[in-house]
Amino acid sequence: MFDLSKDRMESIETIKKITDYDDYNVYSIEIKYDYNIDNVTPVIEGNPDSQQLMELAFADALPGVDVEFEAPDYGCSAFTMPNDEKFLFGRNYDFAFDSSAMLVRCTPKKGYKSIGFAALSHIYDNDPEISMKTKASCLIAPYICLDGINEKGLGIAVLTETSEPTVQKTGKPVLLTTVLIRLILDNASTTEDAVELIRQYDVFASSGRDYHFYITDKTGDGMVVEFDPEKEERPMVVTKFKAATNFYGMHIDKVKPNRINGIYGKGKERYDSIMDIIDNGGNGMADTWKALKASAQDPNPEDITSNTQWSIAYDLDKLECEMTLRRHWDDILKFKLDE
Repeated sequence: MFDLSKDRMESIETIKKITDYDDYNVYSIEIKYDYNIDNVTPVIEGNPDSQQLMELAFADALPGVDVEFEAPDYGCSAFTMPNDEKFLFGRNYDFAFDSSAMLVRCTPKKGYKSIGFAALSHIYDNDPEISMKTKASCLIAPYICLDGINEKGLGIAVLTETSEPTVQKTGKPVLLTTVLIRLILDNASTTEDAVELIRQYDVFASSGRDYHFYITDKTGDGMVVEFDPEKEERPMVVTKFKAATNFYGMHIDKVKPNRINGIYGKGKERYDSIMDIIDNGGNGMADTWKALKASAQDPNPEDITSNTQWSIAYDLDKLECEMTLRRHWDDILKFKLDE
């Protein structure tokens, strides 16, 4: 038996199965317990440890419960698409191994309401309804979202890089990759807010991989937040971009399509396909889906960052999204922040 608090049990009771495919599906959960991000962003002397930091997240979400976690490697694309005078946020999440997706609804007492998506294959099992243990493992969901938007129209997504993992060590609180997404969704109202928040932390890239972040808001202020791979101290660099894939925007002149460009990354061809649509008058939801399809990836067992698991078009003004799982292009799901 699990000895969980009332609000954690109430959260578990909200788990719902949204789709009915054979093996991998979309689920949802509403987080009703009061998680505390201060508990998972410690000041650490010496070298941070990914496992240590994830254990802090589990301790906050699931005190006294032992669950398994596999930190992810992932590819992806993200971009800002005009929608008349407003903006949409497109996102492909790519990962070689198939996964169910969890729609995570958060309403923190001290923070902004948000919706985001987490990959269930990374926490325990692709079917959370198997047992009480698999249901309980979903309580970690606020800390492992890979993309999302909040009530202020701020959107964020994480994308992997080919460089060595970022480990900043300046004495600030340490911020794990997906915990950064939770920090931003809960506290940032604009892209500039998000950038200033990240500067207050030492960023630590989990799972032996490196990452950058694409952030945009309802004004269309799209930026890529990166940590310069050419410098040992990995300083943060912020560059205005309409789209991002898996290469360093700050070093775009060193990146060619259809190849791995050493520490500078890959996926330039996907970036080009998105930008071709945007630069040629792309506008609205139809063109957002056109760009998502153009940059989606089929399965490739030799490439961990292949195989598009989900595609999402977030509306940063209406605060809703259209989403499909694993390239089911004719089966579009719709969710609202205030649903």
